[in-house]
Amino acid sequence: MKKTLFYLLAALTAVACQNDDTDFSAYINGDGTDTGTQTSAISTIYIAYNGTTATVTGDDRGYVTVKGADVTVNTGTDTDSLLLVLSGTATDGSLLVFRERRYGLRLNGVSLHNADGPAINNQCGKTLYLEVAAGTTNTLTDGTAYDETVTYQQKGALFSEGQVCLLGTGALSVTGRCKNAIACDDYMVIDDNVKLLVTATADNGIKVNDGIWINDGTISIGVSADAARGIRCDSVVVITGGDISINTSGDCVYDAEALDYSSAACIKCDYAFTLSGGTLNMKSTGDGGKGINCAQSVTVSGGTLTAVTTGGNDEGKPKAVKGDTGITVSGGSFYAQVEKSWACDNGTESETPADHLTIVGTPATATVEKKLVDVRY
Repeated sequence: MKKTLFYLLAALTAVACQNDDTDFSAYINGDGTDTGTQTSAISTIYIAYNGTTATVTGDDRGYVTVKGADVTVNTGTDTDSLLLVLSGTATDGSLLVFRERRYGLRLNGVSLHNADGPAINNQCGKTLYLEVAAGTTNTLTDGTAYDETVTYQQKGALFSEGQVCLLGTGALSVTGRCKNAIACDDYMVIDDNVKLLVTATADNGIKVNDGIWINDGTISIGVSADAARGIRCDSVVVITGGDISINTSGDCVYDAEALDYSSAACIKCDYAFTLSGGTLNMKSTGDGGKGINCAQSVTVSGGTLTAVTTGGNDEGKPKAVKGDTGITVSGGSFYAQVEKSWACDNGTESETPADHLTIVGTPATATVEKKLVDVRY
């Protein structure tokens, strides 16, 4: 019952976020329409970075403080709608936001590098509508070490306490050199045809707590840290569209608490993984690496999934697709290949490859072997 309720709440929150995209259009248009409880003018603040400085315009309420190129926005308990527009380049700068209500953040051709923390740190627990403006290229990079004397959390080059709805059609590159590249303590939805490039050399590419829904976009994730994941989610992973490529090259790390080895994976999730559309290409080259490592079920009903692992099994057990409570394929294209161990692993101890996944219907192609599974409808 608890799991059923969890899935229901997760689905509702994702739908709510996607439906709220119309609210983001209100930020763009400046009419201030919110949830129906308030209509007010949008406070639009422009922040232009220039090397080690930043210029702010439109801050009529005194929300913004600037120290060098480190910009802090604190709206207190104010309830007016807010849109922040970032542009320019900072060689050592950042954006830190404290707010109690959802707001819009438009990346309008900005390059931020913060030497001692996140490039963007959103301390608002409500929805962040993050728009990557059409025709622009944007870059976010953190430092190799963070200032740990601060009292607020900082978990990646782009970090958010609240939900993130990533929108727009521009290009965004996020590099994590100390912690995660992108981290969200709530859920994340990726819509529109955003072009997202994620690189992580110390931890995960994208780390989310309450689920990730990918509906569109061109997404490329590269992770080189040991035992790190391209996408690490404590909840569900739902893919309905988009063109996604994930590569990991890290090896295993011994987990003293679990008394076992932890391996790298392109996608690691604690609840169900589902693919119904789009293209997902995954490759893991490190020892014991995995394409999908799911603690519950893996379901593919459409789209194209390719998972290849080339790593050895010296310490860990590589798997192309691992779903502890089942792997079901009923549509689309499903390709899983390993050089060592099993291509598909659903938790059974059977030595018969066909027992390691469930194929629904009659696919045009169905090759099911220990190291290769190729199912196409």
